[in-house]
Amino acid sequence: MRSMTVALLLMMTISGQSAAQDSPPNIVLVFMDNFGWGELGVYGGGVLRGAATPRIDQLAHEGLQLLNFNVEAQCTPSRAAIMTGRYAIRTGNASVPLGSGEYGLTRWEYTMPEMLSDAGYRTAMFGKWHLGDSPGRYPTDQGFDEWFGIPNSSDESYWPDNDLFRPDVHPQARYEYVMEAERDQTPRQIEIYDSEKRLTIDREITDRAVDFLRRSANQDQPFFMFVPYTQTHLPVEPHPDFKGSTGNGHWADVLAQTDRYVGELLDAVDALGIAENTLFIFTADNGPEGVEPHQGFAGPWRGSYFTGLEGSLRVPFLARWPGQISAGTVSNDIVHEMDLFTTFANLADGQVPTDRVIDGVDQSDFFLGQADHSPRESVVVYVGNELYGVKWRDWKMMSKEISTVAGDPTRSYGFPLIYNLLLDPREEYPTLHTPPNLWVRYPAGEVLVEHARSLQEEPPIAPGTPDPYVPGR
Repeated sequence: MRSMTVALLLMMTISGQSAAQDSPPNIVLVFMDNFGWGELGVYGGGVLRGAATPRIDQLAHEGLQLLNFNVEAQCTPSRAAIMTGRYAIRTGNASVPLGSGEYGLTRWEYTMPEMLSDAGYRTAMFGKWHLGDSPGRYPTDQGFDEWFGIPNSSDESYWPDNDLFRPDVHPQARYEYVMEAERDQTPRQIEIYDSEKRLTIDREITDRAVDFLRRSANQDQPFFMFVPYTQTHLPVEPHPDFKGSTGNGHWADVLAQTDRYVGELLDAVDALGIAENTLFIFTADNGPEGVEPHQGFAGPWRGSYFTGLEGSLRVPFLARWPGQISAGTVSNDIVHEMDLFTTFANLADGQVPTDRVIDGVDQSDFFLGQADHSPRESVVVYVGNELYGVKWRDWKMMSKEISTVAGDPTRSYGFPLIYNLLLDPREEYPTLHTPPNLWVRYPAGEVLVEHARSLQEEPPIAPGTPDPYVPGR
């Protein structure tokens, strides 16, 4: 009788695991702002940066850690790429909106939350958007069922407290507000995003995210929760509860704060009993903050955001899905943030558009251990609207370079620089590798040729294009 009972329990366990595997997972995507590769303990930071990060580090021990996860070099392009599965140059968002006029994603773009919503998901976003601040271009116009956060960037929190600011000189030179909305509703302005609110916004983002998890856990509907925190974009200053907590300055205090907040999200997922069917990802939009005294840390890589150097392009990526992603997996294979669109589509039984170029590749087999390597071999490198070069396998071929975020001229080369990123991870000695390795220009150059061909076949949307946008018109 005992053996029959054990066998029955084993069959029930196997059956339950199969059911969990067959059902689309919930997806939690934490997306930091200007967060360098070297900040977390598991990437060599943590106590080295003044604050241990045990909760986020645990994600690596329980799941997948990527060492070569790539993003775009700037904030808005990175957010456009992850939301659409397309290079930002295609969507008209290859640069942060430094000029005036409408910006962001046109309604023609098919976003990640729209795809997941069409696949039956409930969708929510809590945090920074930076993909449009005009009617029709807010998160709840682009597929999210609900949103709380800021439309633009945290540097605008300086404005209300700046005696030199003049709010009446231009329609877009206005105070930024913390906002909230539900799908297809006009967002409501809650309060001005000033220096005081900047200190507490990530606390409220976390509280809202935990509340959404509680509301969604027992529903017969999978959910997608996007949590783009406002830290560690300047000004990098902690919540009052964390000020002075480490004794190592504001940066360390914010790092400890972030670890606590992400830990609260993980605790909620675990306590609600949904961990086994929840894919939880921690990553960032681009490399570290590069403006003193708020600068971040890229670990062994050179450069900050806005540079196209590895410090700009590589960010942490940790993914946990118990029973599906093998614990303690580490890889240096190339993956790009655009790949999450196609990967989520596969996992969620969503549809990838066929009426436009999609640059993301499906990484689900790689993430789930059913393939040894990433199917991606290359990444085209843009800084703003300018093509700088290409990464191919362990090599990088660059025709333009810039070393810092501001005050540094762009250097153009008649003959491209070739770096081996294993032998020269800081991209300092191209001439050591160029003469004997000119063969690299053929496979790397072919990537650029194919990319240029795709831009001819489907011309990029011009920055500032208004809605309604129709391709070819």
